[in-house]
Amino acid sequence: MSILSAEQLSQKRCQACEGGVDAIAGDQAREQLAALPEWKLDDSEKLIFRKIKCDNFVKAMAILQKVADIAEEEQHHPDLHLTGYRHVRIELTTHAIGGLSENDFIVAAKIDAMLG
Repeated sequence: MSILSAEQLSQKRCQACEGGVDAIAGDQAREQLAALPEWKLDDSEKLIFRKIKCDNFVKAMAILQKVADIAEEEQHHPDLHLTGYRHVRIELTTHAIGGLSENDFIVAAKIDAMLG
């Protein structure tokens, strides 16, 4: 995967992934995350995540619904967590390969664009 800007990523479409491809290495993931500064690489280097603190429960749920809409459009689904009624955590990984793919960064960029 070549390193792309957030805008370039958000213009792309996710590709079906049924396995058989290598996961993106941690060093390359860190390079790509420079274009997505709100996202972090977890310690396993197999997923990226973003935390969002909302004003209230209703706003948190609205964000989760918008993320769900993006995920359905792209057919690439994150793990979504809501704790403390307003703390959202979005985790992206490509389960079929046990690590990160370009799809994870595409969806992250689309989420960022939606959040403004």
